[in-house]
Amino acid sequence: MTSDPLTGPLPDPLPTRLPETDRTRHRRLREQGSLERADLDAILDAGFVCHLGVVVDGRPLVVPTVYGRDERQLYVHGSVASRSLAGGLPVCVTVTHVDGLVLARSVFEHGVNYRSAVIHGDARKVTDPDEKLEGLRRLTEHATPGQWSYARRPNRRELAATTLLALSLEEASVKIRTGAPDDGDGPDVALGLWAGVLPLTQAWGAPVPDPALPPGTAVPEHVARRAGTRQG
Repeated sequence: MTSDPLTGPLPDPLPTRLPETDRTRHRRLREQGSLERADLDAILDAGFVCHLGVVVDGRPLVVPTVYGRDERQLYVHGSVASRSLAGGLPVCVTVTHVDGLVLARSVFEHGVNYRSAVIHGDARKVTDPDEKLEGLRRLTEHATPGQWSYARRPNRRELAATTLLALSLEEASVKIRTGAPDDGDGPDVALGLWAGVLPLTQAWGAPVPDPALPPGTAVPEHVARRAGTRQG
C-alpha cells in the first residue's frame, strides 16, 4: 500500500486481471471466458438490475434488485424485512445482457450472444451512515445519472428502513459470446437453411409524466436526454 503525504495510506491499485479461483474457473466453453477486469466493469456499467442468490433457511433464493458500484465493491439494496439481505452470508450476484439469438442450421448449435458476470463472496451489511448514504448515491446514479442531485435525499426514517449490502468485486467470473453460428463449416451447410444472428437491443422511450404533476412541470434534462438512447 502506497502513502500520500497529505491524505495518508492509499489503496493498492486495482489489478487489471481477475484472479482465477475454484468458483470462477471456466470449465466449459473456456473460449468465452474472460479474466479482464475491464470486461467485468463494462458488463456492470451496461446494466442496473442484478439477481442476488443466497441460501435462506436451507433453501436457495434468487431475487432481482438494483445495484450500483465503486471500483472495489458492488452495492445492492432492499427492505430491512427482506431475508435475502441479512448480510454476513455467502451470496452470488449475476448480471446478464442478451445481445442476440444465434440461429444455426441445427437446433443443437443454436445459442445466444450474451455478456454475463457472476460475482461470489460474503455480503457485508453496510452500517456506517456515511458509507450507506454514499452507497445509495452510487446505486441511484448508476440507474439514472443526475437523479441524486435532482430528487430529495433519503431521510433518517427512510435510511433506517433500507438495507444496503456491499460485495467485493474481487472474485468474479466473466463470459462473453459474440459472432455467428458455429456450424458454418459443418455438414449441415448442405441443407441450404438460413442461419445467422437475430440481434436484440433495448432503448429508453420518451419520459411519461406522472398524472399528478402540475401542468407545465418540465422533464429534467438528465432524464430527457436518455430518451432514444440504448440501454445495455
